[in-house]
Amino acid sequence: MKQENPGKKHRETSTGEARTSQIEGRRAVLEALRAKRTLNRLYILDGCHDAPVEAIRREAKKNGVDVQYVAKERLDQLSESGHHQGVLAFAAAHAYAMLADVFSLAEERDEKPLIFLLDNIEDPHNLGAIIRTANVCGAHGVVIPKNRSAQLTATVEKAAAGALSYTPVVRVTNLTQTMETLKERGLWLVCADMDGAPMTGLDLKGAVGLVIGNEGSGVSPLVKKHCDLTASIPVRGEISSLNASVAAGVLAYEILRQRMSS
Repeated sequence: MKQENPGKKHRETSTGEARTSQIEGRRAVLEALRAKRTLNRLYILDGCHDAPVEAIRREAKKNGVDVQYVAKERLDQLSESGHHQGVLAFAAAHAYAMLADVFSLAEERDEKPLIFLLDNIEDPHNLGAIIRTANVCGAHGVVIPKNRSAQLTATVEKAAAGALSYTPVVRVTNLTQTMETLKERGLWLVCADMDGAPMTGLDLKGAVGLVIGNEGSGVSPLVKKHCDLTASIPVRGEISSLNASVAAGVLAYEILRQRMSS
């Protein structure tokens, strides 16, 4: 029987942070970095500066992987093997795409780009549901920020129900800079906001970037400032707001309805 690499563990926490590819130990983490694996998290023991750790730090910098320095108690808490050697990482459940991949998909389908931009969606179930909706409604990609956002964990992959295999997810360092890049490529950025114009009265048939905000606070003021339009969803009940993934679905299908009727 083939023995599993003791440097890697496969579990999932109750908080939704996937340990599908939890990598422990200096050699295991260094080789993962050298193999260009996408890491969601990289933890190093605070104050550790010996040669093997410095090699990991250099490789992480080359790959654009952020390092979080934590106390030994935190690493012990996260560790499954009990032999983390001061280094522990979580690999992404699925590889991230480039923005160029999103535009290539739109060109391949001969369609005007439709891209979801997510402003700090923190719940992995919501992120997975939004990616699933993006695929079903024909969107060409999803953009998420590198920080203060759920990443591509096993929980997200499961909630996406296979959509990660077809819908590119791009992770960016600066969401507003990416928004300006999309504007230069001809997209109109539409912000989902309760105070916006009713979505049915907006022309959403062109190239659109649909901006969905945080589950609690909505789209942040800075991100909203970079949007071209704000769109609201008509409501009739006593509750005036929708779950982020539901709001994304309603707005996305209004865009799809308009495209199909044009």
